[in-house]
Amino acid sequence: MNCRPHGRKPTLALWMLIALADVAILTTAAGLVTMLLLMAGLLVVAAGFFAARGLSRPAPTPAKASARRR
Repeated sequence: MNCRPHGRKPTLALWMLIALADVAILTTAAGLVTMLLLMAGLLVVAAGFFAARGLSRPAPTPAKASARRR
């Protein structure tokens, strides 16, 4: 008998729907302006993290150009 594998895309979609509902409940409880400020702050922190991570990587060294003779 074949069984459907568990833990696939429908489960992920369900958890995303629950997370969206949680955000909606928090927004109504805390207020729209508070939630927008919180989201903007998280966005700034995430952008700063990715910018610092990108700047900390060493620059790639260019390949040496070799002249060919025919």
